[in-house]
Amino acid sequence: MGNQLDRITHLNYSELPTGDPSGIEKDELRVGVAYFFSDEEEDLDERGQPDKYSVKGSGSPGQETPTHHLHHQLVLNETQFSAFRGQECIFSKVSSGPQAGDLSVYSVSALPALCKPGDLLELLYLGLWEHPPPHWAVYVGSGQIIHLHQGQIRQDSLYEAAAGNVGRVVNSWYRFRPLVAELVVQNACGHLGLKSDEICWTNSESFAAWCRFGKREFKAGGELQAAAGTQHQQQYYLKIHLAENKVHTVHKGNCAPLIHKTTHALEIYATA
Repeated sequence: MGNQLDRITHLNYSELPTGDPSGIEKDELRVGVAYFFSDEEEDLDERGQPDKYSVKGSGSPGQETPTHHLHHQLVLNETQFSAFRGQECIFSKVSSGPQAGDLSVYSVSALPALCKPGDLLELLYLGLWEHPPPHWAVYVGSGQIIHLHQGQIRQDSLYEAAAGNVGRVVNSWYRFRPLVAELVVQNACGHLGLKSDEICWTNSESFAAWCRFGKREFKAGGELQAAAGTQHQQQYYLKIHLAENKVHTVHKGNCAPLIHKTTHALEIYATA
């Protein structure tokens, strides 16, 4: 896997309260969400990590090995991590252990056969010396996705948006109860055409995750509402899975603590 850490950047949020267009919110105690997506607005020069998405094992984007059902599958060499609020796992990107999931990626041409409407997709761009951050989207069927791209909520062809690279279904990474598929698609379609000054999500991952889970904490300023009314502290833990089966645990309190890691900055905010 290597010892380098992915860069995880928490974004600054507006303090403007936001409601939930899905209409499913309840007036009950809510907790903040720890965000693990990358800042898509940073300069590429600050993200140069040549081995971030190197292929692990046989096969490469140009020389893929057929596996399940003749789909072309790759296993990447990337940092794995999970996050907990108390004893509850709220996010997991690991390939082993009790929170394990399949981290394999597939060519874009294979993805439609693996997807159904309402699925979350993570698109990765391989073959570049400086990798753009992963891009998230909601699959709405017929090879189409809805995503936040270049300051606009838009619908595009999966093939064109992914530019011939690779992707994977990431429904299970956030460990919240998902909405039914029809409502996920409805959430995505209901915001088509919105532009920068009308958008209350900070990047493609926060928009796609909100569509699937309906949690206002994914919106800019939503955490502030979630934290209102609660006085007890919530403890967060970030477990970074390093080489040789080593795990590094970072303990997080409330009040949005920030952790800086050497070599590559690893940033995480946890809001109670």
